Amino acid sequence: MSELKWFDAYSGQTTEELIALEGTYRTDSLVLAFEQALDQKAARVAEGGLSEEERVILAIEALEREVNNGGYGQFFLNSSKEYACMAVDALNRIGCVEVAELTQQAIECLDIEGPLTIEAIDHVMAQENAKRDTELDEADERYFEIAGDLADPLFEFIKSNRDKIVLLD
Repeated sequence: MSELKWFDAYSGQTTEELIALEGTYRTDSLVLAFEQALDQKAARVAEGGLSEEERVILAIEALEREVNNGGYGQFFLNSSKEYACMAVDALNRIGCVEVAELTQQAIECLDIEGPLTIEAIDHVMAQENAKRDTELDEADERYFEIAGDLADPLFEFIKSNRDKIVLLD
């Protein structure tokens, strides 16, 4: 890993101030600071008060955190599933096309009839399904082969969309 310092926690910086820390702090720690800032913003203004670009950051971070810690199954079981309907688009937007395709395949493993909603995910994940679980395990293995660290492409997305990412009101 990089010899750069770890940025401990978001503490009121603006988008530009966090971006300016590139090269001094690890990119993954800066991306985490953006996630922390946007979580705080969402608590203040509600999720609907976030821009699409801000939601992309939260979706990518949720997906990466959950899949790295417990696989796609964990992503679909935890509250992060709220981002399932936008995860594929978010991955495409940051240029991670292969991971987007894999995530689409993981969603298809759920075999949801009708629209992809939190309720539909909850319904299928509450049922025992060995075939689905095996397919999700295979998707997990593939994810670890191809995804790598999503922080770098996400940080590039943040920099190129900085005007649409407002951390402070």
